[in-house]
Amino acid sequence: MKIPFAKEGFVFIIPLLIITILMFLLSFYWAAVFWGLGFLFVTWFFRDPERHIPNEPNVIVSPADGKITEIVTEKEPINGELCKRVTIFLSVFNVHVNRVPIAGTIEEIRYNPGKFLAAFNPKASMDNEQNIILINNGKTHVFVKQIAGLIARRIICWPKKGDYYASGQRYGLIRFGSRVDILLPETAKLSVACGDRVSGGKSIIGYLT
Repeated sequence: MKIPFAKEGFVFIIPLLIITILMFLLSFYWAAVFWGLGFLFVTWFFRDPERHIPNEPNVIVSPADGKITEIVTEKEPINGELCKRVTIFLSVFNVHVNRVPIAGTIEEIRYNPGKFLAAFNPKASMDNEQNIILINNGKTHVFVKQIAGLIARRIICWPKKGDYYASGQRYGLIRFGSRVDILLPETAKLSVACGDRVSGGKSIIGYLT
């Protein structure tokens, strides 16, 4: 049975638990409450719930939990072709495990060091630290950007170039508030709008055509 927490969180969860127990044993009860609240928040932050992945032809699932803040047409970061960019803002209250939006092979992985502007800043998509993966399903391709924010300073991406990932499969996370952009073919039919809230691996962003 899978533990419902991202393993990367244990480096924070275990020390906080130990400190909380020590404070309690030493009768520093207010300190125990303080550290205990920190333990509960961090444990909750790194939660990784199971999701029912939609099984529909050509479906594109959300790569992250959060709120859609922008939908624009722009050029792809690698090929320079026009695409539709859907931006998802993740607050510290969202699940931060990221998922692959379509089944396919990881054809390209690019890490770009950069700034740490607030994730909702329009310049964050280009200027912030980010990790880009290109997923090819044999017919078309989709990009996903993990973008660090003002608080998020650690991008984690598990796949390697050439790996095959299923739709909705977990592929990484960003610690403590962030943003995820999904870049779709210009012909993709979107089923979301700005202001919508989505769940990674569960909500349908649109369909490939």
